[in-house]
Amino acid sequence: MSADRPLDRIQILGLKLTCVIGLNEWERLVQQEVLIDITIHADVRKAGFTDDVSDTVNYRTVGKQVVEHVAGSRYKLVEGLAESVARICLAQRGVRRVDVSVRKPGALRHTESVGIDITRFADASTSEGGP
Repeated sequence: MSADRPLDRIQILGLKLTCVIGLNEWERLVQQEVLIDITIHADVRKAGFTDDVSDTVNYRTVGKQVVEHVAGSRYKLVEGLAESVARICLAQRGVRRVDVSVRKPGALRHTESVGIDITRFADASTSEGGP
């Protein structure tokens, strides 16, 4: 694929999950809601022609892995959770880049939520086919 050609984007938006997350002692004892958005960048043109899921990044597989991971996780920071979600996505064959947003509703008074947006790239060994 040409380096200057834009990649396609697969989106998983508004994933509502619960996990243990936070610095405060009480936060370490209860599960709290987090909202996760994921944008996976990959070349999925082949799947557009073949209509075969094996020629794309299967968003169902990614979603299930993220749900399982988050449900059992215990992070102090939304940054840590976002980084782990990005790693799950980058482990998928064909993923070149991922944008992850993690929001924690009610974490700060007078706000709807607080959170982090990160972008991570596949390294050269995984970008051409992945593990």
